Amino acid sequence: MPILSNASTLSKYMKLNQNGLVQAEFIWVDGFNQLRSKTKTLASKPFGPKDIADWHCSGASTGQAYVHDSDITLHPVAIYPDPFRQGDNILVLCETYDSDEAPLETNYRHRCNKTMQNYAKEDPWFGIEQEYTLVEPESKRPYGWPTFGYPEPQGMYYCGIGTGRIFGRDLIEAHYRACLYAGIKIAGVNVEVAPSQFEYQIGPCGGISMGDELWVARFLLERLAEDFGVAVSLHPKPVVEGDWNGAGCHTNYSTAAMRQDGGMCVMEEAIDKMGDRHYEHLQEYGEFNELRLIGSHETGHIDAFSYGIENRGASIRIPRQVAKDGKGYMEDRRPASNIDPYRVTRIIVESTLNPSPFF
Repeated sequence: MPILSNASTLSKYMKLNQNGLVQAEFIWVDGFNQLRSKTKTLASKPFGPKDIADWHCSGASTGQAYVHDSDITLHPVAIYPDPFRQGDNILVLCETYDSDEAPLETNYRHRCNKTMQNYAKEDPWFGIEQEYTLVEPESKRPYGWPTFGYPEPQGMYYCGIGTGRIFGRDLIEAHYRACLYAGIKIAGVNVEVAPSQFEYQIGPCGGISMGDELWVARFLLERLAEDFGVAVSLHPKPVVEGDWNGAGCHTNYSTAAMRQDGGMCVMEEAIDKMGDRHYEHLQEYGEFNELRLIGSHETGHIDAFSYGIENRGASIRIPRQVAKDGKGYMEDRRPASNIDPYRVTRIIVESTLNPSPFF
């Protein structure tokens, strides 16, 4: 299958558009922490999101409004080149507002953006490692697993190669290239510990752009999966029974002070503040995470906060090179694969940079 979603078939149709019109794919997060999108024709290519007018949709159909007052507003906040339609066509990431122009309860970007603006001088950077599992659309069983029983035990899959061990590599490669085309800061990809489990890394991204780029990367993966006839699961424990790793969204974090000489001390102070709000963080770190954070399979236990150098069984991991250099970044290993990145990045910044853990 072509790398960019039937690109060879679509190319002849692209040549028909000689009148300067642009297809804009409006993308937003619904009331179920899922992505939605619809397309609008623009008269010309915009220079930025401010050049695109707000649009509307039925919030009653997306879990974001009631039927008697169903219109919600899609407000453009970021644009990216469209790897599917190509040319001047774009992807338009949107925030959601109600009829009174107030942000919806599910518009977590709005609050996150305020936090990032408040602490912009601290220059927070993030990198998120998005783990996910490919599954059969009907059975929800991991893609490539035998119909009955289980594949061979974990140990042969992580960063592995070979037929019978790796399932879905074409989709992973297509997604990687689609992200590059769209200008997403994708740092890399790899096969993960469980069969049919993969990971891509987004970042480093400053402030609000971390959530923006992860959501668009998720959109590209879901959209490509349609063409490959598989489904993408962000469940943190898609296979509960047996010796199988769960899926997380490990979140790497640093500030300007952490990246400078003496940054290790700054990180340790920040980690102490995060520990004080451990359970509050967990409320923002995804659903069904209690199935994943069990103190095994490279996770810390949900009821215990810990940190350590190069310890993948801790809540917070300090990479070995960071400890050696005395500066750099930390890795929060608690977030589940189904997080809203705006909620996670916001609480990390608020916890570590606010003078008091209680506000």
